[in-house]
Amino acid sequence: MRQSSEWHDRMYNNRALVPDFADHLRFWTGQSQAARESLGGLTDLSYGAGPNETLDIFPASTPNAPVMVFLHGGYWRALDKSDHSFIAPSFTREGVCVVVPNYALCPVVTIPDIVMQMVKALAWVWRYIHQWGGDPSRIHVVGHSAGGHLAAMLMACQWQRYAADLPADLVKSGLSVSGLFELESVMRSPMLQSDLRLDDAQVLRCSPAWMPTPKTGRLWSVVGALESEEFIRHHRLIQQAWGADYVPVCEAMAGLHHFNVLSSLAEPGTDLNQMALTLCR
Repeated sequence: MRQSSEWHDRMYNNRALVPDFADHLRFWTGQSQAARESLGGLTDLSYGAGPNETLDIFPASTPNAPVMVFLHGGYWRALDKSDHSFIAPSFTREGVCVVVPNYALCPVVTIPDIVMQMVKALAWVWRYIHQWGGDPSRIHVVGHSAGGHLAAMLMACQWQRYAADLPADLVKSGLSVSGLFELESVMRSPMLQSDLRLDDAQVLRCSPAWMPTPKTGRLWSVVGALESEEFIRHHRLIQQAWGADYVPVCEAMAGLHHFNVLSSLAEPGTDLNQMALTLCR
């Protein structure tokens, strides 16, 4: 049965589902500023000449470190890399180089545009991250919400069609946290569609669950067990679509909703933090 527009808005309005969401966003911002002050790092490096095509690098203390590229959420229409520096400290102290790219936001650009910006960013990371101690043969992507969608799209990328010098297995593994894997249902939310302006061609082009299983890598999918039934459906959908061999981990994290699940990723010692470290190692 096809659900109403109101139902889709209710399922995708995470801020309404988590009344104290603003406290979580303020926490991310404050922790991110503290992370930049304590870690130093390099901010606003250009990976291209387009809008918002910059990234931040937080090197590990050891050379030839695995690289974790973190892709932020915000429904492709909000938030910024500077809101997510807080992801870095628990990983850099464990010997992982963390990269946080920015991208332009809808409605200024489309979701296909954002996907190609992330392809450009990953190509830049592969070519240049060795200058900051990262190992280009060990690149992993982690994304939250819309960033989880982008992580899956990068796993499906045919890198050598983008540039002949890139390896087919440029991204070794991915972790999607509360990701979205088909955009037809997203398009049915007027709240989101007002900015995303998706059409049928874009939905077809950018729904990873409708794509063939990638030939390289592995993707792990997690979601907060307290999230909406649509987010939990998306989470299960990617394993159904790509198979349990390619998506061997498909876990709903007890006690977590759409916002504190990301805080859990950044907190040392949590199950989700350890899961991401395991992938990167």
